[in-house]
Amino acid sequence: MTLGEPAGIGAEVIGKAWASRDTARLPPFYALADPEFLDHRLRAAGLAVPLRPIDAISETEAIFDTALPVCPLRAPVRSGTAGTPSTDDAAAVLESIERAVGDVIAGDSRAVVTAPVQKETLYGAGFAFPGHTEFLGELAARHGLSARPVMMLASEDLRAVPVTIHVPLAAVPGLITTPLIVETGRIVAEGLRKHFRISQPRLAVAGLNPHAGEGAQIGLEDRDVIAPAIDRLRELGIDASGPYPADTMFHPAARAGYDAAIAMYHDQALIPIKTIAFDTAVNVTLGLPFVRTSPDHGTALSIAATGQANPSSLIEAIRMADRMSGGT
Repeated sequence: MTLGEPAGIGAEVIGKAWASRDTARLPPFYALADPEFLDHRLRAAGLAVPLRPIDAISETEAIFDTALPVCPLRAPVRSGTAGTPSTDDAAAVLESIERAVGDVIAGDSRAVVTAPVQKETLYGAGFAFPGHTEFLGELAARHGLSARPVMMLASEDLRAVPVTIHVPLAAVPGLITTPLIVETGRIVAEGLRKHFRISQPRLAVAGLNPHAGEGAQIGLEDRDVIAPAIDRLRELGIDASGPYPADTMFHPAARAGYDAAIAMYHDQALIPIKTIAFDTAVNVTLGLPFVRTSPDHGTALSIAATGQANPSSLIEAIRMADRMSGGT
């Protein structure tokens, strides 16, 4: 479990998840964090969570029933002011992510669960990636492993994947290509087979334009870019269909016809799932050589250290990481 943004609700939801370990039937986990900061923030939120610093990851299971295991970071949280992010804390945030990935690649843990980060803070400290997803791909490469990260938002009722992620909407038509859609669909199908045990995944592909282009009357991308990608996915043996008008893809009867929706841009995928499962959806990164999940919410700076944070999405992220990495 990574630290997340110290100014946000990451510490609180980690503590609340540990406190729910029995009722939520969570597997043992440890936090890569600054123990002093974590203890201070949990107390500020009114949580009595016992912490136990550990020297080795192998200590986690024995400690977990009675205390939250914490693997201390080398970089301390220097500011950690609730609601006020500081670039002074970027080193601790990034070290937590880097070490979590290293632990999984080394075989010391089974999966990475990341708490939300404040990207603007990291940018101010020289962070060169659009977000968590891209940074995780770079960390895999640093370990000599190939990766093509694909973000999927998952809940019991919907799995949605954006082909383009953190880019301006105006740039999307020029960024979506037939090969990119094919590669995304292939990685999603492989991830559904490998991690979700769906032997024959069904992919529904959204169009870009209203009414999926209305027969090329409203833009050409649906006919000239997206439809050929769907044909290619079928040639690869993947059950892909579309392009569908995005405004009719997400009602219950439509969702029953597919295992994942492939959307063309960020909000086309995230608005439906956050409407359907705001508190329980999980951010899953497919296409990595390790399992990574995250709660599907941000840092919630406005309620940091108030005790109001809802841990439901983090709890679901822990459960999903456990299942995806071979747990129960």
